[in-house]
Amino acid sequence: MGAIDELKINRAQVMLGGGDKGILEQHNKGKLTARERLALLFDEGEYTELDLFVKHRCTDFGMDKKDIAGDGVVTGFGRVEGRMVYAYSQDFTAQGGSLGEYHAEKIVKCQDYAARNGCPIVGLMDSGGARIQEGVNSLMGFAKIFYRNTIYSGVVPQISAIMGPCAGGAVYSPAITDFIFMVDKTSNMFITGPDVIKSVTGESVTSEALGGAVIHNKTSGVAHFVSKDDASCIAEIRNLLSYLPSNNAEKPPVYDMPDDPGRIPFELDAIVPENPNTAYDMYSVIKSIVDCGTILEVQPLYAPNMITCLARMAGQTIGIIANQPKYLAGCIDVNASDKAARFIRRCDAFNIPLLTLADVPGFLPGTGQEYGGIIRHGAKMLYAYSEATVPKISIVTRKAYGGAYIAMCCKGLGADLCFAWPTAQIAVMGAEGAANIVFKKEIAAAADPAQAREQKINEYRNKFAGPYRAANLGYIDDVIIPSESRLKIIKGLEVLSGKRESLPDKKHGNIPL
Repeated sequence: MGAIDELKINRAQVMLGGGDKGILEQHNKGKLTARERLALLFDEGEYTELDLFVKHRCTDFGMDKKDIAGDGVVTGFGRVEGRMVYAYSQDFTAQGGSLGEYHAEKIVKCQDYAARNGCPIVGLMDSGGARIQEGVNSLMGFAKIFYRNTIYSGVVPQISAIMGPCAGGAVYSPAITDFIFMVDKTSNMFITGPDVIKSVTGESVTSEALGGAVIHNKTSGVAHFVSKDDASCIAEIRNLLSYLPSNNAEKPPVYDMPDDPGRIPFELDAIVPENPNTAYDMYSVIKSIVDCGTILEVQPLYAPNMITCLARMAGQTIGIIANQPKYLAGCIDVNASDKAARFIRRCDAFNIPLLTLADVPGFLPGTGQEYGGIIRHGAKMLYAYSEATVPKISIVTRKAYGGAYIAMCCKGLGADLCFAWPTAQIAVMGAEGAANIVFKKEIAAAADPAQAREQKINEYRNKFAGPYRAANLGYIDDVIIPSESRLKIIKGLEVLSGKRESLPDKKHGNIPL
């Protein structure tokens, strides 16, 4: 047998992973294999594998007799829509995709190469966790991965897809990355599994109820996207990558969109109800102004009172943060604060301009919020907006009261352009509450207190609550007809495209985590 024939045989054997039986079991669970996933991620014929023949060095507990193909992980690079991307895909068919010393070294090399070459990195996770037989070597492997997740954060986009189990210390790698995808019914994440919880606390819970895709997308906020199956998940990752630059020194790609930048969405002129307490759908506003009405929403199931999404305007990627009046009247609560702050920092790290649409009556009141730390969590939004140096455009569509007005990126937080619709109400608080405080004595002394109160409410609203007081003082750059919004934003992005802003020299800030 010649050397080339021997290579071909060895390569074919390794590429079988855990073998035909393991592959069949993977498929029977509704999951793809590690290499099948990578084949879907990369453009056809554009994938190069690294470290195919790496083997573990463990000799304890009979491991010297076990041959784990590729040490349970497949790594490499290739093109996604023509742009270079690095990826690693854990192979559950090979020793349960468990992480040992050299499994980790393969991932670490992939991370280092991605950062060095300015390419995004995608991790497809499907693993039983640390390889117990390798002891502390496995823990050190995780530590090396976490360290690189951290130091490369904000350098290149890092995307994680949970496509099977992800438990114990393993969960902290995706938690540090920029985006987390999960596959419904076949993936889960938790620090301690159901069996340990049962033995320690007596509580019975299933893996799905403890750490399934819906739980982490809707309740905990750990994950950002939920997909119906592996193929859908990878298609959604490819779509996400199209909105992102390859690294922090570049801007996102600009696409030719079949939507006229000068299009006038006249439907916006009638979208805000006359009654200020009537809800409307902020998604309708967003989809009217962005290219082709298309958005990629991040964390759509979590804190629905705050919308965070990526979209394009004149082909350029933008990040949108918006209050949703249909949920909690658009109030900002603990979860909405965290959701928005993380999204703002993510966009700022990768040169994505920010558009803020404000319709917010305030921070959500109540002991639950105060005890939950709404002051600290709300401060994260203030910090994130203030720190962001990308172009920032804000529009007040209706209510913008008190500290919540500030938190939705007012001029004082560094917004480059601030617009308001004629329906905007910008004040310390709503007219009803303000009148009760400002005119308390006059109302109490009136012959008809109810009539006097109504009169004072109107007086306050006319003098202070509309958009013109703020515009008179230069806090609003212009009061615009709602249907002008798309054109105003696109022109604003154009004039701000050359924005240069630097922060004071320092090691790093101290965000109120």
